[in-house]
Amino acid sequence: MTLDQLDRGQRATVLSVDWAILAPEDAKRLQAMGLDQGAHVAVAHRGVFGGVDPLTVTIGRMTVAVRRVHAAAMTVEAI
Repeated sequence: MTLDQLDRGQRATVLSVDWAILAPEDAKRLQAMGLDQGAHVAVAHRGVFGGVDPLTVTIGRMTVAVRRVHAAAMTVEAI
């Protein structure tokens, strides 16, 4: 399953990230925020316009907003 498919409030571990499909600057930014293999994440909120963009993701004690295309590049396993 990918991060964008995760139910709101469900926790998961990032198994892998397909960095090749992301723009290099986006990949750097996501890695700097800790969204990389092994990170523990949860979807806190979904966008108000159709529930698509952005996704608010909790990484440890930090909360960040990511685009759905970025979340779709991350394979996760629910915990």
